[in-house]
Amino acid sequence: MKFCRFGPRGSEQPGLIDAAGALRDLSRIIDDITPAAIAGLSIDPATLPLVEGEPRLGVPVAGIGKIVAVGLNYEDHAIESGLPIPTEPAMFMKALSALTGPNDEVMLPQDSTHTDWEVELGVVIGKTCRYVEQADALAHVAGYCVVNDVSERFNQKQRGSQWSKGKGHDSFCPVGPWLVTPDAIGDPQGLDLFLDVNGRRMQTGNSRTMIFGVAEIIAYVSRYVTLYPGDLLITGTPPGVGEGQKPESIFLKAGDTMRLGITGLGEQHQRVVAWRHLGDATFG
Repeated sequence: MKFCRFGPRGSEQPGLIDAAGALRDLSRIIDDITPAAIAGLSIDPATLPLVEGEPRLGVPVAGIGKIVAVGLNYEDHAIESGLPIPTEPAMFMKALSALTGPNDEVMLPQDSTHTDWEVELGVVIGKTCRYVEQADALAHVAGYCVVNDVSERFNQKQRGSQWSKGKGHDSFCPVGPWLVTPDAIGDPQGLDLFLDVNGRRMQTGNSRTMIFGVAEIIAYVSRYVTLYPGDLLITGTPPGVGEGQKPESIFLKAGDTMRLGITGLGEQHQRVVAWRHLGDATFG
């Protein structure tokens, strides 16, 4: 099944995408989209009210507790980044304040000159993972989603090699449009990924070429960080990021657009905007 959350930021309602691609309102059945709420949920989408118009889509799962990312998980991307091919998954964290809807604006950090794109397969945890065996890991997945791991490369690599400095800016983690349950996806190691910037194809890849597959990543991360239901894992990006373009790197600027997607998981569409002062407001 394909679950989503729709409506203004902070007031999203639970929804479901039916076989025809129409948005249905789930709010009479469950309060929100969480692993617990959708576990074992069986419902005929035709019995749900249709949602009129084209409402904003939010992050498709509520209450994400943490975002654990794996870097350099495609060999060609490690090579284009000029970094050694990992022998173990390279882990880092993204800030929860970076979360945003799949089609919301992406805001450049103040004085940014090196903001980059990264289409990635996202994995939402459905059961607590602590020292999980690889053979059992996929049974702990609530669903899969598209993630854009937006990155400010100068902050990531030139400010003391603290990757989180370039990964956690506001709006740097668009998620969605849907949370798709594992039964609708099957093997997560056979999914095509793509990303376009201003209509030009920049990234093309397939999850089968990951250095470390989804099950291995879950098992590995669970040795160091306990994963709880609703936590989000992002699993690395294929080659074609802006930093790796030849003969010169290409980075995002205000007015640029991104379109990205993964087989069966839908597409995101974002416009890049200049930094603006938010005060105490939430971005979006």
